[in-house]
Amino acid sequence: MRRRVAIGVIGTTLDTGKTEDRWQKWRPTVALCQQPGLFIDRLELLVDNHATVLADRVTRDIEEVSPATEVRRHSFNLRDPWDFSEVYTALRDFADGYSFDPEREDYLVNITTGTHVVQICWFLLTEARFIPGRLLQLSPPRRKDAEEPVSYAGRHAIIDLDLSRYDAIATRFAADRHEATSFLKSGIATRNAAFNGMIDEIEKVAIRSRAPVLLTGPTGAGKSQLARRIFELKQVQRQVSGAFVEVNCATLRGDQAMSSLFGHVRGAFTGAQSERAGLMKSADNGVLFLDEIGELGLDEQAMCLRAIEEKRFLPMGSDKDVASDFQLIAGTNRDLSVSVREGHFREDLFARLNLWTFALPPLRERREDIEPNLEFELRRFTEREGRNATFNREARERYLRFAAAPEARWTANFRDLSASVTRMATLAPEGRINEAIVAAEIDRLLQRWTPGDTGGDDVLLRTVLGDRLSQCDPFDRVQLAEVIRVCRTSRSASEAGRTLFAVSRLSKASANDADRLRKYLARFGTSFDEARA
Repeated sequence: MRRRVAIGVIGTTLDTGKTEDRWQKWRPTVALCQQPGLFIDRLELLVDNHATVLADRVTRDIEEVSPATEVRRHSFNLRDPWDFSEVYTALRDFADGYSFDPEREDYLVNITTGTHVVQICWFLLTEARFIPGRLLQLSPPRRKDAEEPVSYAGRHAIIDLDLSRYDAIATRFAADRHEATSFLKSGIATRNAAFNGMIDEIEKVAIRSRAPVLLTGPTGAGKSQLARRIFELKQVQRQVSGAFVEVNCATLRGDQAMSSLFGHVRGAFTGAQSERAGLMKSADNGVLFLDEIGELGLDEQAMCLRAIEEKRFLPMGSDKDVASDFQLIAGTNRDLSVSVREGHFREDLFARLNLWTFALPPLRERREDIEPNLEFELRRFTEREGRNATFNREARERYLRFAAAPEARWTANFRDLSASVTRMATLAPEGRINEAIVAAEIDRLLQRWTPGDTGGDDVLLRTVLGDRLSQCDPFDRVQLAEVIRVCRTSRSASEAGRTLFAVSRLSKASANDADRLRKYLARFGTSFDEARA
């Protein structure tokens, strides 16, 4: 069983008393050792040199009421017990020099005595785990009827700063965490477990850390939107008071890059007729989002590194530093580690950015999240355009089947989805998206994804199979697309069969090429006539 150790300062007001009448008075440090059910094995008592006589008396009285309690005294001298800096430093020095052994001892920090500043500092040190213990609050006895004897031990309450131990507070914390993660996801009830786990981690980092955050992922995966939501969450938590400043580094070149980021003084270069603060200064006390940071030149990267580490930088043409206390979020669709190896990105800047890196997956790896994002995009359309748009049941089911199928490539990720919903909602008669609109939109998307790849096969196959295409494996699609092309250039099933089975038919005694072709097409629920249509 662990020994119980109390830590506190002598109460130069509350612990006083010279005569026998002192036993008729509530004295917190003595009362500490009189609490029923709270035996104190050892008391670490911090004493000012001016209170040694009082400390002697209190020690003797503790020996009388609790002989088994050991009292250890520590010198604790303050010029001004109301000076926060002095008090905190002195108590921190005590904590740093004390040999805590939480495996064998249970520590209680008495916040009843001392100035309010002392009590606050005890709280801060315990909350930050510089003192691995709990807080102890003593209170005087309640006055009872005059005929009943009064116990001057009073009462006590132990306060555990691990708030998760309190059911009501834990429930509130859980609700707050859910609200924060929902906020980062714009209220979208996403279903992808990996993505939800990443958002939970981002929520913790956003609230607890001011370090740079690096968001990676393909174009359209949602980096810009997430960066803004992180900023807004920090606003709600009152961690930032400045603005959200976003810049796409791919648009910055040469002197323009330096001037845009770091500002310039008048006359810094040809055409600089007035002073410019620059984006980093504009983000002072706010958040700076450097999207596509991998596109920055090496010179700009060097200045960014200094600005991140020192919060200071030199505007173009100036010999005086400018300060800006911004928090940085960076985004990229590149693998910066590869850029470092190729000499296109500074290794020291990458190391500084790589503390918190989160890879946003493409939409095709989050197909279960398409449905909730579909509802979100419809709501956005309504808010933006001022008119409502909804799917009928059959149209919605058809669109979702297509969206989750392999031929839906979503090459631009959420930008593709957002644009698709906008087109359908705009064309919907009386705000109702029907199957005809969905079919036209599916063809439009497939055509957009066709150039330069096998997406053309999917367009061809969809004209024959329709929604059944989603049930075909990629291997079968390549073969079936070629079969359909041959069918469309042949006058009959026999001619198509002779072309398709030109080698294998030579080893057969009697080749029924048309029958073989019909059986092959039947596997996919189609026929020669449908293939030629």
